[in-house]
Amino acid sequence: PKELSGTVILVHVANMPSFLGRTIYYSPIDGKNLNRQYPGDKVGTISQRIAYAITTKVISRADYVVDMHAGDGNEALRPYIYMPKTGDLALDETIQNMAMAFGIDHIIIDRADIPAPEASTFTDATALSLGKPAMTTESGQRGSTNAEWTGIAEQGVWNLLRHFEMIEGTNEDTAAVVWLEKYEVIASPETGIFKPLVKDGYVVAEGGLLGELLDFFGNKITDIKAPFKGVVNYIIVTPPISKGEPVAMMSKLK
Repeated sequence: PKELSGTVILVHVANMPSFLGRTIYYSPIDGKNLNRQYPGDKVGTISQRIAYAITTKVISRADYVVDMHAGDGNEALRPYIYMPKTGDLALDETIQNMAMAFGIDHIIIDRADIPAPEASTFTDATALSLGKPAMTTESGQRGSTNAEWTGIAEQGVWNLLRHFEMIEGTNEDTAAVVWLEKYEVIASPETGIFKPLVKDGYVVAEGGLLGELLDFFGNKITDIKAPFKGVVNYIIVTPPISKGEPVAMMSKLK
C-alpha cells in the first residue's frame, strides 16, 4: 500500500452463488445471468442485488473499470479483450490505451452506443453509461487455475497500474495486436451433445465446420458451421448443450 498512488477496488468473486455452485451463465438461486442484470435492483432477486451493489459500490466510485472474465467452465478460450468503441473520441482513446497496456494480443473492437444508465445491462456498459472508460478481458478456460491463465490476468493488472502511474515503472504496450471486429456468438439450434471439431484460436473459412450436434443416442442432428471467415475466440468443449446456448464465438480479422 505504501507504494500505491490511488486506490484499487477489487471484487474477488462477483457471483458467489454461481461460483460455489459451479454453474455457468445462470445463478442457481434465481436463474439469471448476472452480466445481463445491470444496473441492478436494490430490492430485486439475488443477481439483481449483486449487480446493484457492484454498480453503486464499485463502478460508480471508479475512474476506470476492467471487467475480468476467466472463460466459462465449458469453454476452450483464446485470451482476448472486448474493447468498446463508442464514438466518443476521448473516451475511446483512453479505452484503447488501456487495452494496449493490459497485454493480451487479441483485441475485439466492440462497437456500441453508450447506453442509458438505467438500461446498461452489462458490467462494462454500466461504466460507459456513467462516462467511465471500461473494457472486458477474457483470459482463462474450463475452470483452470493454471498459472498460464491466471498469470495473464495478474500481469495485466500490474501493467495497468503502471500505465496509470499508480505504481512506479513502465511497461511496453502490446506491439503486435491481432485486431478483430464484428464478433458473433453461434447458438445451438437444439438441445443435445456438442462435438467440437476446431480449437480456440483457429481461423476458419465461411461455412467451415465448427462441430457436430448429436442427439443422446449419437445420431447427428446437424453440423454447426462458421457464419463467416474468422477467428474462433472460444469453442464449447464439454458435451451437453441446450437450445439457444453458445457453441462457439467467432470474430472477423480487421
